This record gives sequence, C-alpha cells and structure tokens, in this order.
Amino acid sequence: MSKKMRAAALGAFFLAASAAFAETAAPDPWPGLVTDIFQGRAIAPADGTVSLDAPKRAEDAAIVPMSMRFPDPGKVKGATLVIDQNPMPMAASFTFGEKAGVDFIETRVRVNSYTNVHAVAETRDGKLHAEATFVKASGGCSAPAGKDPDEATANLGKMKYREFKSAVAGKREAQIMIRHPNNSGLQMDQITRAYTPAHYIDAVEVWQGDDMIFKMEGGISLSEDPNFRFTYAPNAAKTIRVLAHDNQGGAYKAEWPIADAS
Repeated sequence: MSKKMRAAALGAFFLAASAAFAETAAPDPWPGLVTDIFQGRAIAPADGTVSLDAPKRAEDAAIVPMSMRFPDPGKVKGATLVIDQNPMPMAASFTFGEKAGVDFIETRVRVNSYTNVHAVAETRDGKLHAEATFVKASGGCSAPAGKDPDEATANLGKMKYREFKSAVAGKREAQIMIRHPNNSGLQMDQITRAYTPAHYIDAVEVWQGDDMIFKMEGGISLSEDPNFRFTYAPNAAKTIRVLAHDNQGGAYKAEWPIADAS
C-alpha cells in the first residue's frame, strides 16, 4: 500500500471513529439544567462575581471539597453549586442574609462521573453569573457509607461548631458539621444486595442571633456528615444557631456561644 493510500485509510478510520464517538458521547446536560434549575434565565460569565475552587482530580469521589468565593459579597443574594453529571445535579443552593457578608463558603460533595461543575451566583439585581471547572472523579454517589450504620443512627443529627481566625479584617470564619449518613439511595448493602433508601439533609439554616447568615437547600450530592465552612460579618450576637432538616422528616438544631462576642 502506498503512503498516500495508507494516509487516506488512516484518515477514513479516524473520521469514522470521530463520527461514532459523536453519536455515542453523552450530550452536554448544562442547557437542560439551566432550564430545570434556573428556569431558563440568562447566565453571564462570572466576571469576578463568583469563583469556584475544586480539585481537578478527586482523591475520594464521595468526599470532594468545593468552595465558592464572592469578592463583593454585598451584591450577592445567593449561589448554587451544580454537578452537571450527577443523578441529582443541584448539590447545594445557598441564600445569604442581607447583612451576612459571606465572601467564602465551602462544603463537600459526591461526584458520580467525570463532569463539569458550575458555581452560579445570583446578584441582588436578579442577574446570574457562573464559573465552571472540570472534575475527574467517579462512583461518589454509589460509594458505601464510611461509618457503621448503627453508629450513624446513634449520632444522627448531632452537630459540631468550630471557629477560625479569619484572614479578612472584620470577618469571622466558622465551620458547622452535621452527623448524618446522607444516603443517596444508590448505595447497595453488600450483604442483602438491596439499595439503602435515600436519607439526606435537604435544608440547613445558620443564624447569628436573629440575623440569618445563610440557608441551604441540598440533596444526595452532599457528602456523608455534611459540613459547611464559611465567613461572615459579625453583628455582635452572642450565639450561632443551626436548624437542619432531612428528607425523612428529621429535624435537628443546635446553638453555641460565639467566642469573644460583644
């Protein structure tokens, strides 16, 4: 076979392979998610409104840390974290208190397959801005729970609170941790071969005194034992209060004193 014929044959092969790939490749779910989650509203580039930090390759697909930052928190009404290829793509949707001043929030999520992840911020004038990044991980939504089921049941809804020194002047930084299996409904019991029913935190509210810092709506994409690390502008309140709710009707609450609150 001549060089020209070999080149033509190779070209035809790669063309056919490309066509086959195009036919079998999964379609981009993002346009449909914009319709389903954001009612088809226009979404502009981030333009400095929001930034997303996520690992390019996750060490553990069931516990993937992701954080969003808001350089001008006063103009941000809320933010939604969307994991495009997950069975339940909307991982967490946050609404911030008007005076909360949240410029950073972090949580941990499950990632089911290689996917784009979008951070979508809504400004107080009603506009949406998004930043996306690609994350390599798989199997996070069906990964077995990390804790013994009896232990998880015994500690269901217990919470912990931590404070950190904030790098931003005039802000506080804190972390809320909630003990909960956050079962996705896709995890199989290795003994019975039955699927564990979905049981997950679907709502959280965090308050300083009578002022809301944030509320969150979530689903199965949140990791086991959900936690949230965040900054906020203190209002001289003496306590932090958390209310949480799960999809099976469980309600949990806790309250802690704020260190050196005045």
